[in-house]
Amino acid sequence: MGPMPFDVRDFQAAGDATPDSVRRRRHAVALWLFTVCGMILVMIGLGGATRLTGSGLSIMEWAPFRGTLPPLSESEWRRLYSLYQQIPQYALLNQGFGIDGFKHIFWLEYLHRLWGRLIGLAFLLPLLALWWRGAIERRLRGRLLLLFVLGGLQGAVGWFMVASGFFPDSTAVSPYRLVIHLALALILYAAVLWTGLTALRPSPVAAGPPALRRATLACCVLAALTILAGGFVAGLKAGLTYNTFPLMDGRLVPEGYGALHPFLRNLAENIAAVQFDHRLLASLTALAVLATVAWGLSHAGAPARRALLALGGAVATQYALGVATLLAVVPVGLGTAHQMVAVLVLTAALVVLHTLRPARPGAAFGMGTKWEQMS
Repeated sequence: MGPMPFDVRDFQAAGDATPDSVRRRRHAVALWLFTVCGMILVMIGLGGATRLTGSGLSIMEWAPFRGTLPPLSESEWRRLYSLYQQIPQYALLNQGFGIDGFKHIFWLEYLHRLWGRLIGLAFLLPLLALWWRGAIERRLRGRLLLLFVLGGLQGAVGWFMVASGFFPDSTAVSPYRLVIHLALALILYAAVLWTGLTALRPSPVAAGPPALRRATLACCVLAALTILAGGFVAGLKAGLTYNTFPLMDGRLVPEGYGALHPFLRNLAENIAAVQFDHRLLASLTALAVLATVAWGLSHAGAPARRALLALGGAVATQYALGVATLLAVVPVGLGTAHQMVAVLVLTAALVVLHTLRPARPGAAFGMGTKWEQMS
């Protein structure tokens, strides 16, 4: 069993600082954070489904507390419906679909917002309980408080994104705001996941060669960039065009790739360029991951090899899902699955990176040789 780089004083306040008690508390913290990660993953899937069904603009009010309950009377339903009738999406896309049609899109957005509130509670209440029990070591406390604030900010950014759909002649949210919302969700997810992994395994278990760690870090960066590029594809509904693979309208690089000026606008506003960039990044990510997996299997220890195999399987599944989603012209089920599996690719890459991290001296955490031997 490897060393436990905890400061004993972090757990003495609870009256029990034996190696077994430290391990139990560490595992409780990790289980809690992994549960929150699972909830964020579901939230990302709900966000994708909400966008694909056009439900995201159905609730026009920002009511973090009062909005917890759904409409409880017919008059409240009609009030919310009348608000929705004032935005361009209703006039341009859904005019005349009636209150029953409104209810159909309302419930998905309501579930999306409700789930966000539940994530906040699932983070805050165990945080307070574990803190009170002395189960959270001091070096993680500030980080966890920051993550809670970041989660609240994510809700505010979500409303900032939704409000962009109320502009004249707008039937959807701003792609830029959508990508900001998605980027913040990824940062929050990655930070919670990394903190959970650190709580579970504070000591490196299979430090790998520096070059393998750098390759894995490159895979993480590429996966994140591909997801964000997918956000622009979603925001522009670029997946509804060029529904062939691997060519786009018979060309490797689509005609009109750089049609907008200045050129940088093409990266976020040109449908042809946005879809091509997403394809290119996805292919680079897949190649980088497969090369890293192939090399790592012969240079890493058993824990890292298992994580690498999971990463390879995730990226192969995701690439196949992406092609299927494109060829099928983005059905809701496939589109949602594609978005969620993308996060699983990033998850697997982060797990590999965490597994391969280099050992750090126990002294840096106030631990002595005696405790390292006991653990």
